Amino acid sequence: MIFTKNSALVKTWVSLVLSGTFDKEDVPKLFNLREVVEEVVDSLV
Repeated sequence: MIFTKNSALVKTWVSLVLSGTFDKEDVPKLFNLREVVEEVVDSLV
């Protein structure tokens, strides 16, 4: 499975990281999920 920036799970984790509920390091290493979440968060900050 490959996640994109439009995947629901990516959007959920991005909102959790941006709200401070979790850190980027807390995102599970599930396929490419962590990498995509970090990329989106870094582009928004």
